[in-house]
Amino acid sequence: MTVELKGMNVSRERAAETFNGYVMLLVALVLSALAAWRFVLFVRLVDTNQPAGFEVAGALILLFLAVLAMAGFYMIQPNQAAVITLFGAYKGTDRTEGLRWVWPWMMRKKLSARAHNVHSDRVKINDLKGNPIDIACNVVWRVADTAQAVFDVDDYKQFVEIQIEAGLRTVGARHPYDDLEEEEVTLRGSPDVVNGELQTELNERLHVAGIVVDEAGLTHLAYAAEIAGAMLRRQQAEAVIAARAKLVMGAVSMVEMALQKLSADGIVELDDERKATMVSNLMVVLCGEREAQPVVNAGTLYQ
Repeated sequence: MTVELKGMNVSRERAAETFNGYVMLLVALVLSALAAWRFVLFVRLVDTNQPAGFEVAGALILLFLAVLAMAGFYMIQPNQAAVITLFGAYKGTDRTEGLRWVWPWMMRKKLSARAHNVHSDRVKINDLKGNPIDIACNVVWRVADTAQAVFDVDDYKQFVEIQIEAGLRTVGARHPYDDLEEEEVTLRGSPDVVNGELQTELNERLHVAGIVVDEAGLTHLAYAAEIAGAMLRRQQAEAVIAARAKLVMGAVSMVEMALQKLSADGIVELDDERKATMVSNLMVVLCGEREAQPVVNAGTLYQ
């Protein structure tokens, strides 16, 4: 059965009409036994000089049927499927485990329905900000529709490998490598979001081949070698700036709280000049990288 989708005939898997192999094995053994019995009768008739043409013909026919029956056996293991074709026409897929049998002139192509694990090669791409990065991923996939995998693509395994690289490039170019302000999704800072996008992208790309991606995730992410040193220094500078910004904001809050507390408790009355001096001293103490050295002032601010 095929349906028209975007100008392309897409195959759909359906169950094949096959037979229980154990029953057919019994039939083949019976035919073989009957053929052997006919040959015995033929030998006896020859020894007694009696006509034995009928016995010979019967034995040959039974032997031919037994050999024909033997040629139709095949085995299906758990999580395995067999695509059945007749003179190039798709006749269905057999997923029944055990010994199976079909007519010998029908072709059987076995496919594994087990989960496959693929670790992609490292590829170099440009992220959203244009920075070159090295990226790789791990993908767990399986064949969901055997008809599509066999008839709609030339080599479904090679197709999967190529689409994994293409999907990885697409998702990697959607987001920046990093963002210290944490205002957007990044490749390094949002692994769950990126992995989900990668899985969705691959499922859309591999749907035509009857492939389902169960899991996808980044396994390697780094700046390209030619800019790794510069980007490291940039990250360090941005980290220092972000840390100092938070330190200053915290110091301002503490100074404001101290001034309010002194005024509310009536400990000391501060005019604008004294407030400015106190703010300056507190900011130096709170924002300085070294321990503050106390200075005893025996006079006043005005002398």
